Amino acid sequence: IEPTMLVVDDVTDTTVTMKWRPPDTIGAAGLDGYQVEYCIEGTDEWIHANKELIEKTRYTITGLPVEAKILVRIKAINAAGASPPRTTQHSILVKEVIEPPKIRIPRHLKQTYIRKVGEVVNLVMPFVGKPRPKVNWLKEGQPIDQTISIRNSDCDSIMFIRKAERKHSGKYELSVQVENHIDTAMLDIQIVDLPGPPQAVKIEEVWGNNVALDWNPPKDNGNAPIIGYTIQKADKKTMEWYTCIEHYHRTCITISDLVVGNEYFFRIYSENMVGLSESATATKDSALIVKEGLQLKIPEYNDRDFTEPPIFTQPLINTFAIAGYNATLNCSVRANPRPKVIWMKNKITIIDDPRYRMFSNQGVCTLEIRKPSPFDGGVYTCKAINDLGEAQVDCKLEVKG
Repeated sequence: IEPTMLVVDDVTDTTVTMKWRPPDTIGAAGLDGYQVEYCIEGTDEWIHANKELIEKTRYTITGLPVEAKILVRIKAINAAGASPPRTTQHSILVKEVIEPPKIRIPRHLKQTYIRKVGEVVNLVMPFVGKPRPKVNWLKEGQPIDQTISIRNSDCDSIMFIRKAERKHSGKYELSVQVENHIDTAMLDIQIVDLPGPPQAVKIEEVWGNNVALDWNPPKDNGNAPIIGYTIQKADKKTMEWYTCIEHYHRTCITISDLVVGNEYFFRIYSENMVGLSESATATKDSALIVKEGLQLKIPEYNDRDFTEPPIFTQPLINTFAIAGYNATLNCSVRANPRPKVIWMKNKITIIDDPRYRMFSNQGVCTLEIRKPSPFDGGVYTCKAINDLGEAQVDCKLEVKG
């Protein structure tokens, strides 16, 4: 019996691809293969497309004249001979069918694509379209930099940067065109680096055991938001540096509990999602902690109750991080007596998990997430509890791969 379900699978300007199903019944002699034949409209000659029998039920006829019309027939062959042919009902025009182009933007490229300076950028942008689309890339409306390599195929375009630089940041437009049909896609690439150090670090005031510091954000943020500062102190006698506080958000701070008789210098590092600035900015002047001239005896009386329930003076901030690079979440809480601080991820308390490090310093609560993966994204909560009550703040963490 002849093959069944003969249909056109694909057409180009010189080829026609057919597919079919085997005969419904195959005799005792089995099936040796198929013979594909075609006839150009206007002639009576049936031409063998395949010199040898084929076993697959799909075949591409090649070398056809452009815009010719052909009929195709298939015969099943075995030891007993050839079956009756299965022929197409209508003639087939040998001309590529235009398929309008469509770019299929991968999900992770629908948001800003972030990489560090020096890293490899390798972006694959799949598309469809027939005949093969013309591909063009622009950055901010201009031709792209010569340090960017573009490789195009029938079905995708690959952007490759061997060593990313800050200048590669920006908005890129990919366009694919088939005749007068065009599709475009936008890509936002952000190449980030370590920030510069803070500016104008100075001692504002010295009183008692306290020093008030003030500074300005760095001139260069490394192309990423500044997420905190690390403040260090050094005694003039030894000039050994010790960290007072990390991941601090504001640009002024009071350092307390300094030792009377010591003279201190201070220095500050900036921090963004990549890490700490390579250098710090130090105070030009030092702060000498002197003894108070008068020792007042405080009369004993019960006046005001200074106890209070926890109040968050600085909330958690929605944060994004790069997979594989440590991320930190910070907030500030005021309470008396000192509160117990609990961190939660998606409402589940974080306990003894080596991926997390929690610490509190002068009311600043910090959660460090070590080398996060996209799985570590979610809603994080910081809860503070004392005898008078409790309070909590939330934020979302998004980890980009």
